[in-house]
Amino acid sequence: MPTLEFLRSEIERMRVQVGRQRKEILQLQRAGIPTRSAEELLQRMLGKIDGLCAERAQMKAQLPKPRGRVLGGRKW
Repeated sequence: MPTLEFLRSEIERMRVQVGRQRKEILQLQRAGIPTRSAEELLQRMLGKIDGLCAERAQMKAQLPKPRGRVLGGRKW
């Protein structure tokens, strides 16, 4: 099972890839080249990111909540 840090880094890496894919789609559209397959790939990538985000949220919910003091709080 992947760690929380791995999921975070994977989500960030995929978001960078999505940005690149969007730029590539724009370039193809400007050149008049059909972009249907590239847009389908983009949708699959976005779906995978959504799945990873859901998995990350589930893992975060399982972590124990810290019971420390608030930073900068009053000291009585």
